[in-house]
Amino acid sequence: MSEDANILVVDDDMRICRILLRYLSSAGYTVAVAANGDEMRECMQSFAADLVLLDLNMPGEHGLDICRNLRHTSDVGIIILTGSSDKVDEIVGLEGGADDYLVKPVEERELLARVRSVLRRILTKPANDSSEKKSVLLFSDWILDLASHELRSTAGEDVRLTSYEFQILAALVSNANKILSRDQIMNHVKGRDWIASDRSVDVLIGKIRKKIEKDPKNPALVKTMRGIGYTFTARVTYGT
Repeated sequence: MSEDANILVVDDDMRICRILLRYLSSAGYTVAVAANGDEMRECMQSFAADLVLLDLNMPGEHGLDICRNLRHTSDVGIIILTGSSDKVDEIVGLEGGADDYLVKPVEERELLARVRSVLRRILTKPANDSSEKKSVLLFSDWILDLASHELRSTAGEDVRLTSYEFQILAALVSNANKILSRDQIMNHVKGRDWIASDRSVDVLIGKIRKKIEKDPKNPALVKTMRGIGYTFTARVTYGT
């Protein structure tokens, strides 16, 4: 993929901003910086960001609140880049819509690999393939379009999904009534390196349930198979 994307760094530490600006610019990206949420929103009025690198602990509006608000209004990629190694912050950040979470200090090559991974999912459109069978899956009160990466209700309401959420939901729906282990689910998610102890799948399943289940605490569509994985139990039909 060509390094042709816009990245917005949101961090109140100007030293960090200068380092990221220099490194990401040298990798071919167009980079802008902002010191807080207000500056970020002002910048985004004229700067078409594809990805936001977001710090958490900034004066005023906390990064987690910025992340949640940004996800409600935009499909931009979000990588939380913070000094906080608190697992709670990581889980809340992922639940709030972040695509990835990195703890400072981060090795430059790893940062670039994570940036490329998120941008690849955001900017790469699925190729049109006339031999592909059905790309629209219907279940319960939902319409999942595999070609356009969209989820909407039968009433016409669009639901925002992060790239990870979409890939996991697509894997589950496409394999309805089959049990998928966490490893199998991980294999369906492109562009992310998982480790055996990674519980992000469970976090993402929880986020998906909040968006498609009538009662997320008592899910009827995505069932947990304890000790095994998950299964999608709704009847799935194909549309056009």
